[in-house]
Amino acid sequence: MQRIYEPPAYGPASRQECFWPATVGRPAARPALEGAARAEFAVIGAGYTGLSAALHLARDHGADVAVLEAEEPGWGASGRNGGFCCLGGAKASHARLLARHGEADTAEYHRAERAAIDLVAELLARHCIRADTHSAGETILAHRPGAMAGLRREAEAMGRIHGVKPVLVPREELAAHGMDGPHFHGALTVPIGFALNPLKYALGLARAAEEAGARVFARSPVTAISREPGGGFRLTCAKGTLRARRLLLATNGYSSDDLPPWMAARYLPAQSNVIVTRPLKRAELAAQGWTTAQMAYDTRHLLHYFRLMPDGRFLFGMRGGVRASPPALAAMRRRLKADFARLFPAWADVEVTHFWAGLICLRPELTPYAGPIGDWPDAWAAFAYHGNGVAMGTHCGALLADLATGRKGARPFPALMRKPPRRFPFGRWRRILLPAAYAWYGLQDRGP
Repeated sequence: MQRIYEPPAYGPASRQECFWPATVGRPAARPALEGAARAEFAVIGAGYTGLSAALHLARDHGADVAVLEAEEPGWGASGRNGGFCCLGGAKASHARLLARHGEADTAEYHRAERAAIDLVAELLARHCIRADTHSAGETILAHRPGAMAGLRREAEAMGRIHGVKPVLVPREELAAHGMDGPHFHGALTVPIGFALNPLKYALGLARAAEEAGARVFARSPVTAISREPGGGFRLTCAKGTLRARRLLLATNGYSSDDLPPWMAARYLPAQSNVIVTRPLKRAELAAQGWTTAQMAYDTRHLLHYFRLMPDGRFLFGMRGGVRASPPALAAMRRRLKADFARLFPAWADVEVTHFWAGLICLRPELTPYAGPIGDWPDAWAAFAYHGNGVAMGTHCGALLADLATGRKGARPFPALMRKPPRRFPFGRWRRILLPAAYAWYGLQDRGP
């Protein structure tokens, strides 16, 4: 496999202190692929995208589906993110989308954002997935006084685009809303979306897909993909092979440049990092002035995202980090704890019980992709949710199911998501783009 990070990024080191596995107990054991198997549809990757695709194929089309997962369902970003089911998926701003893609397609993309959240809510309810949901939409906090002007503009845009009534909270009223902090200068709450336990959701999707008839194989990393002379594909794993007529690739930030070679440099993994505290007492919450159950993030380009979870623990995450070695992960943990203490000083000495890192995925166009794998017939991929894959990854999985069955669904599918991704410069060394980008964003995050 040709991956661009050090091996710890793809092994247990970056996940071993993850909080979410402790909330689900021991998941049901799933078999590895052994011997020769066949399926009509092969799905590589058992995260939100792959599991959503498998579920929709099996449940809605009665298809014969086999899912191949290198580790366990939800092992990658789908089982270690911050649990924000919210608007997003593109790194490009609304203005940038308009300039590049026009009003009609930008509006279609915003419909896809909203539909993605609704799809997650529908799947949770329909398949009785208990994922500890909370939060009435999401809250954006101004990290400097000047950022409030941008939030006012965003409130107007959100009302126009999504037909909702966002709530602006001035600095002096933050405490009354239970979201006080010395470095917050106002807030905007958008009443769309909710928070959840990401691993419970992923495992719920896996169970639902299996109940619909899909086969999910764990510990079955695909090491080679070849096209069959008469059509279809042969997927090679350590102990077995799978032949399938159609192929769906759903590996996102955990992709490999040679599986298939078309993927090379069309995606760029970037690290996101999370800490979780011990449960906080009521007096501690009151001392800090943060008592809201809202999922929140700040207006930095290198944003912090955080929420008080139903069990009283506090989750705090941020982007950044360009290496995945043990010393680099230890340094990121210290940096994350320092930022947490600065934003929430009353909790500076609160014990941090969990820390982990995972890979989000970017593409040059800064929008998600769902479409063909180059010129391969009967092969499709979806990736690049730019750190907002809970909803958009689920939506793209359903889109892959529509593409693979040749049926045009009713889901919003803007043209900007169908445009083939370009390649990042520097090929396998493209990770060198990140330090410069982080430095530039850091400069932009300063100021009044």
